[in-house]
Amino acid sequence: MAETLEPDPSAIGGVPKAPFVFLPDPVAVFQSRARRFGFLARSSRLGPYLAFLGDLSALQARLAVTLPSPAPLPPGRGGGMPVIDRALLLDDPALHDTLAALCEGAAGLDMPEPARLALEAVSQVGAEDRRWLLGNILADTIPEDGAAAHLFAAAAVQVHLARLAARLAPEALAPVGTGTCPACGGLPVSSTVMATPGIENVRYAACSGCATQWNEVRVKCLCCGSTKGIGYHSAETHEASVKAETCAECGSWLKIFHRTKNHSLDPVADDVGSLGLDLMMRDTGLRRGGFHPFLAGY
Repeated sequence: MAETLEPDPSAIGGVPKAPFVFLPDPVAVFQSRARRFGFLARSSRLGPYLAFLGDLSALQARLAVTLPSPAPLPPGRGGGMPVIDRALLLDDPALHDTLAALCEGAAGLDMPEPARLALEAVSQVGAEDRRWLLGNILADTIPEDGAAAHLFAAAAVQVHLARLAARLAPEALAPVGTGTCPACGGLPVSSTVMATPGIENVRYAACSGCATQWNEVRVKCLCCGSTKGIGYHSAETHEASVKAETCAECGSWLKIFHRTKNHSLDPVADDVGSLGLDLMMRDTGLRRGGFHPFLAGY
């Protein structure tokens, strides 16, 4: 079903100011995500894949603890740019070491056979191919025929970026553009409506890379910034906690989760767990915005 909303002028002003960002605690983020994947796996036709992603998330949490601390970031770039320069990370030895450690740890996980074959391939690639994999993820893009291999590269990038973002000072971050992470410049995986102290229904976009969450206008397209022609579709009822936010201006959509209705929702795990909504949206002719490497190929 669908509904169309326009911005509510009465909601502007007269309320406490929401924090601009919530920086990630990498261990807590990946542990919580692992638990959510595990819960979703128990009641989904995607059970084996969700269980694998849960185990992979738990591995990410362990790596966030056991890997050597990343080198300090260079001084902030300013000028409306994200604090973390992704272009510099491609040749960062720590990122390549993270991918190697993740592949080694993932070898002991249960996973679908296509993922196993992809893991073996990624574990054996040379420096040039490894750089290509990581470069695609850092650019928020995945070739159509390389989804499985890029999944492991993405998991490594998520660990490294989250550890870097966790060391930032929230006051050092400022908006850099609609739908762009102020910490690392990544695209959102989804957005979440939640409550903060003194404020109900405040919206945060979640970075697909570093897991930073940043405040965005409640009714606005995260792909083009338009506040016109915004609609909401769900596979359930009007009160559904998971919806597709659509934009008539640019023809895109992205999921929005309502934690005010379900506090256990995770911006990454529940995006995969609600794949049925993606299948429904295929019939609309709209393109999916944002970036989610765990859904590439679906």
